[in-house]
Amino acid sequence: MKLDSKKYADAMDRFHLLIANVCELDSPEIGHALDGICRVLRVAKITMKCYDAISLEKRNKGIEYIPYQGEEPDEASVYIKRESTDRGNVVIYRFYKINDGKEWDEEELEKIHVLQTCLFAYNARVRLAQIADQFTFHDTQLGMYNLNFFMKHVGTLMLNGVVGRYAVCYFNLKHFSVVNQRFGRERGTKIMVAYIERLEALLDHTELVCRVGGDNFIVLFLKEKLDAVSRHMEGIELGTDEAGESAFVSAVAGYYMVDDTVKYPSDLMDRANVALNVAKHSKTTDRIFYNDALIAFSNERKRIETIFPDAMRNEEFKVYYQPKVFMKDYKLKGAEALCRWYHDDQIVPPDRFIPVLEQSKDICELDFYMLNHVCADIRRWLDEGRRVVKVSVNLSRCHMGNSHLLQNILDIIDSYNVPHEYIEIELTETTTDVSFNELKDVVNGLREHGISTSVDDFGVGYSSFNLIREIPWNVIKIDKSFLHDEGTGLSSKNRAMLKYVIAIAQELGMVTICEGVETLEQVRLLKEYGCFMAQGFYFDRPLPRERFEEKL
Repeated sequence: MKLDSKKYADAMDRFHLLIANVCELDSPEIGHALDGICRVLRVAKITMKCYDAISLEKRNKGIEYIPYQGEEPDEASVYIKRESTDRGNVVIYRFYKINDGKEWDEEELEKIHVLQTCLFAYNARVRLAQIADQFTFHDTQLGMYNLNFFMKHVGTLMLNGVVGRYAVCYFNLKHFSVVNQRFGRERGTKIMVAYIERLEALLDHTELVCRVGGDNFIVLFLKEKLDAVSRHMEGIELGTDEAGESAFVSAVAGYYMVDDTVKYPSDLMDRANVALNVAKHSKTTDRIFYNDALIAFSNERKRIETIFPDAMRNEEFKVYYQPKVFMKDYKLKGAEALCRWYHDDQIVPPDRFIPVLEQSKDICELDFYMLNHVCADIRRWLDEGRRVVKVSVNLSRCHMGNSHLLQNILDIIDSYNVPHEYIEIELTETTTDVSFNELKDVVNGLREHGISTSVDDFGVGYSSFNLIREIPWNVIKIDKSFLHDEGTGLSSKNRAMLKYVIAIAQELGMVTICEGVETLEQVRLLKEYGCFMAQGFYFDRPLPRERFEEKL
C-alpha cells in the first residue's frame, strides 16, 4: 500500500501546528493533534511508558493516546521504539496498527519512526517546561505556590475582570522561631505546612496561598470568606506527634479588600504589605486593613527615613532624663535617658519615628548617638564636680546580629573615660533562639566589665521568665501595665502578679524598678510589696538636660 506523500506532508504540518499549543503530556488535545497523521500511517493507538534505566522500575503510570475512534488496534502488530534521556531514564513508545489485516510497509515504518522522534522531542520540551514552571512558580521547600505564581494568577483575574471579588491577606506567623526552638526545625516545618493546609481547606480552586519567604505568606480569597480567614489567623492548635504535644500557631496579618483602583498585580501585594507593617508594630491588634490613612502612614515613614541622616548630622535628637527615685528617702538615685526629636521647631513624638527607625535598623545608629551624648554629659558633670547618678540607656533588639555590639558599647563609654558604674544598658527581650543567645552573651560581657544591665518592659513579653532564669540581669524594670487597669482600681490578678514578680526578682538577687508610677496609691503598693525604685509622672516627667542638671 503506497503512502500518499501529500496527505502525509499535510498531516505532519497540521500535527506540528496543533501540538505546539499543548502544555501537558496527558492532555486530550494530543489525540486531536495526532488524528490526521495517525490515519495516514494507519496507527490506532500509541502508548508511552517511562522506566528507571537501572532498576527498570516504572516511573509513571504511562500515557495512552488514541488518535481517533472507529478502528480496533491490532495488539499483535506493534512498532516499539526505546529512547534514553539524559536523566538516566528509558522511555518506551508503542505504536499499534489498526486491525485491517495489512502489515506496515518499510516507508510507513520509517515515517512512524519520524513521528516517534517528534513525540519524544515534544515530550522533552513539555517536561523541561514543567521543570522550569516548578522552579519559577513553586516553593520547593514547602511544595506550594510562590509569589511569582501569585502575581501570575492575579494578572489572570484582572484580565478576566473579576479581581474585585477578592481580598488578600499578607501574614507573618507569630513567634514561629519559638516553635522551631521547641520542636526542632524539621517538626517546625511540618507544623507550618499543617497550618497552611488547614487554611487551604477553606479555599476553592480560584483562591490560593503562596509563600513569600521564611514564615511570611499571602492568601488570595473571596471577600465573603473574610471571617473564616480571620479566625484562622487568630490561631489554631496543631498536634505535632503521637505523644500528644501541640503548638498554637497564629499570625500577624495585613488585609486589602481589592477595589477598582488596582492597576497592576503588584498593587495587591504592596497594599497588603503596608497593612502588615502597621500590624507588626501595633500594640493593640494583630489585624490591620489597608485604607487611605495607611497611605499617609506609609508616606510619613518614607519621609522620616529620608530626613533621618540630616537630622543626625544636625543633632536634632536631644537627650531627656527621667529621674529614678529611691522611695525610702525619696532621693534621686538614677535616670533613664530618653530621646526627643526637634524638627522644624516642632517635637516629633517617639511613637511616630521609633517604629520607623526600627524597621530600617537606623535605630541602631540613633542608640549609639544617645550613648555618646549621655557619656559626654556624665564626663562634663564629673569634671564640674557635680553629683552624678547612674544613667540607663536603651538599646533596641535590632542590635542583635551585631557581633561587635559589646565592643562598640565599651569603645563609646571608654572614649569619654566614664567610670562603668555610671552606665546601665537597658535591653528588651527577643523571641528568636539565635538572638536570645546573643542577648545572653552581651549581658554577660557587660557584667564582666562592671556595666549594669536591665531588662525593659518586663512582664509583657513572650518568654519573660526565661529571661530572668537564664540571663544575669542587674535590674528588672517592671512594665507599667502591672500598675494600670481600665476602670478604677487595680485588679487582684495584677496585684498578685506584681507582688510575685517583685519577690522572684529579688530572690534571684536582682533590683526591681517600676515605671509609669503616677499616683500615691501606686507608690504605697510598691513599697508594701518591697519595690523601692520607681520612675513616672508622680515624681517627674522626662527633663531636658539643663533642668535635670538642676536636680543633680
